[in-house]
This record gives sequence, C-alpha cells and structure tokens, in this order.
Amino acid sequence: MEGPYVLLAVSILIAIGAVAAAVWLAVRLRRLQAAHGLTAPGSQHRHDILTGLPTRVAIVTSAEHNIVEAQNAGVPFAVTVLNVSRFKSINDSLGHEVGDELLRRLSQRLRAVLASGDILGRLAGDEFVVLGRVGTGAIPAEVTVETIFAALREPFSIEGHDIEVAVSAGISMFPVHGTTFDVLLRRAETAMRAAHSVARGSFRFYSEELSKSEEERLALEADLRHAIRDGQLELHYQPKVDIASGRVRSAEALLRWKHPKRGFVPPNVFIPIAEETGLILPIGEWVLRRACAQMRAWLDSGMPPLRVSVNLSAKQFRHGDLTAVVCSALEDAQLQPGYLELELTESSIMHDAESSAATLQLLSTMGVHISIDDFGTGYSSLSYLWRLPLDKLKIDRSFVRELLSNPDDVAIVKAIISLAHSLRLGVVAEGVETREQLEHLRELGCDQYQGFFCSPAVPPDAFIELIQRLRAERPALTEADMLRTQSRLYAYTPESAA
Repeated sequence: MEGPYVLLAVSILIAIGAVAAAVWLAVRLRRLQAAHGLTAPGSQHRHDILTGLPTRVAIVTSAEHNIVEAQNAGVPFAVTVLNVSRFKSINDSLGHEVGDELLRRLSQRLRAVLASGDILGRLAGDEFVVLGRVGTGAIPAEVTVETIFAALREPFSIEGHDIEVAVSAGISMFPVHGTTFDVLLRRAETAMRAAHSVARGSFRFYSEELSKSEEERLALEADLRHAIRDGQLELHYQPKVDIASGRVRSAEALLRWKHPKRGFVPPNVFIPIAEETGLILPIGEWVLRRACAQMRAWLDSGMPPLRVSVNLSAKQFRHGDLTAVVCSALEDAQLQPGYLELELTESSIMHDAESSAATLQLLSTMGVHISIDDFGTGYSSLSYLWRLPLDKLKIDRSFVRELLSNPDDVAIVKAIISLAHSLRLGVVAEGVETREQLEHLRELGCDQYQGFFCSPAVPPDAFIELIQRLRAERPALTEADMLRTQSRLYAYTPESAA
C-alpha cells in the first residue's frame, strides 16, 4: 500500500508548490505594479495601485479631451512632467517600503496644492505629469511649478528618516509646442531633462533649442557607449606637490575623451551623460583599472614610487561591488593598496553616512588612501567626519581662486586647514595658478597643492618627463614615505598610522 500513499504525498507536494509559486508570482506582480505603475497584461487600470493617481491610460484620455476643448475655445493649456531627484538612491539605501511610502505621501502633498481643474497622474516609477486646466497660460503654469517646489521643501518623515525631496520639471504648452499629447509629453520630458542637468529643483519650458540639444546629447550618449571599446578614453595625470618640500607625493588621474571627429570632449559635457545613463559604472571601473595598470608600468620602468588618485562617482561608491572591484584592480596590477587613493565628494559620502563609513573602513583597512574632494562645497556632518577613515581633505578651487581678494574665502580655507589638522588629516588645495596663491596657502599651513602653477594634467609620457624634471630639483620620496597613510584603520604597517 506504500505506492499509492507515496503518489498521494507527491501529488500534494506538487499542488502546494504550484500554489506557492502562484502566490509568489501574484505578490511579485503586485510589487511591480506598485513600483512602476504597471498594469496587468490586457487590463486597463485607470488608477495607480500605489498612489491612487490616474495612470498613463487615464491621462491620455484626459489629455485628448483637453486638446479638443482647447482647440474649440482657442486657448492654451500646459503639460508638466515632474521627476523625483535621487529616488532610486533612496530606494536602494532605505528600502522599497520606504520608497513606496515616499511616493504615496508625495502624491498626497502634490494633490493638495494643485489648483482645481489640474490633473495629476503617475506615468511610471518616479515620474509624474500634471495636465493644466484648459486656458492655462505660461505664467499660471510657472506658478503651479513654483507652488509644487514650495510644497516639497518640508522633508518627509518616514520610519525615522527625514527625507528631503526635490523634483525637476519640464513644461510644454498646447498648441505652441505640439497639438497631440504624445508630442507634448515628449517635449515636456525633454525640458525636464534639461532642467535636471542644470540643478535639482529647477524647471524649464520647452524650446526648439532644447530639441537640438537633446539630439546632440543622444548622439554623444551613443558615441560614449563605444568609447571604451574603441580606445577613445584616456587618463591624464596632474601632480600633487608638497608645499613645504616641493616633492611630488602623488598624482590625480583625470579622465579625457578623445572623440575621433569632435576631438577632446570636455568632462563637464560627457560625465553628466555617463551619470544619467549608468555608463559611469563601466567607465569608472575602466579608470580605476587603467590607473593601477599605469602605475605598475611606471614602477616596472624604474620610476620612483608615486601614489595615484582616482575620483569615484556617487553611483560607483554606492555600488555593491566597489570593494571587490578595487581589490581586483590592485591584484591585476600587482600593486600594494597604498599606491591607490580614492577621492569622493562630501555629498556621495553623507547621502548614507552609516553605509559609507562601513565601505570606507573596509578600503582603509586594506591600506587604500581616502580623500574628500571639493570639501566645503557640499554638505557634511562634523559629527560623522571624525568617524570616517580619511587621509585628506581637498579644498575646492572656487575658494583658492579668490584667496588673495576675498577675506571670506581666506577664512574658509583657514577653517578647513585647522579642522583637518585637528583630525590629523592632510590638506590639498586645488586650482593653484599663481605663486601668490601658493605662498598664501603656505602661510595658512596647507600641506599640498595641485594646479596649473605646477602643471596641468598631461598624458602619461609627458607626465614621466615632468616627474623627472621635478625630482631632479628635489630628492624622490621612498616607498615607505609614499605608502604612509594617516588613516587610523590601516592595520598592516604600525608606522603607517603615524
């Protein structure tokens, strides 16, 4: 009789498994619908499950009705696209439950401030649309956006987190910018992206110039995707010089893109595109590996030891495999960790200070040097600063530029140097272009500088010649000098903590 019972048991297990799979799929679909405003295949949900707002289907219907009404009356109306800045990073760092609740509360706050007759809908993910009432002109549309911005200045308090939210907005007007909703929506999105590229919490009206700019941006994006494969990216190197001794202790690797037709594309043009598209991750990894490989080649050629510093984007820093990538790059180049310095901005670190501290501790314990770039221009918490395993603070060039003429900048630079030294950190001034600036920094106690006064960033071969010239004037540092880190966490050489 065992055979039938075994078959029965197997059948029950299969049935349970099928039910569990069905439940899992249903839950998964529901989460996808909530997170992205999706609808089930073949269904025509007119309201978003998560926020209760009209979905794209309902918005299209409302927009078509508005177009007919506006045509008959000979009056305009506005289509405004809103994008929530940093929503993905909030989701990643605080969890999808917090992200979902943020979207719910944000939707409620927006509905509360919109005028009667305006329609708020959710397009997908973190993107919303407002259909202005028929008769809405450019000035009322601008007032609506400013009202939305004002409503979002107050942080959202969710599960113990105070979350600040800003949106970027783009506006298109019927009929001047288009006579169909599809065209109006695309042009409002183009304007929104233009606003986002300038600053969080800003807005733009659509214009033909933006379309040309968008086409140019898309062409650059397509070319950038092939830049690594086709060998168009280069690293140039700028020395960091000890102010007291004149010795070169390290160099910053700076990314350059030599386009086959456009020539050198400025970093402030292509880096934002890389950030927006996610290309910054493969490009950033290439920079890290290439810098380590170049340092190994220099060492093998007999060049005295030197540390190379690499800038990390916020997305790179928050990416889960950063430590593994750093280890792999060092191992492939057979390079000790002390030859590498990572530069991060204040905002990328302080976005999630606890998680950032854990990542930095892993890197610092290995012996990698850590610097905060453009210090004083972002937002930092002094209560966290002393807990981070740092080696240097870098003074932004904007403070150095007016050092001789602006007492406020002198006070800021002096305060940064004092703060850094009290925490046993080194200080590097960026953008030093004149001897007068350098002498003033020397008087203020700054440790290192980089800038055109010594040299711009140059290709590897030119950098070797530069280093040979500079080191002919000053004795080279020893490897022990170069590897020494000021971080409290480096565990491998006792003298390195000094």
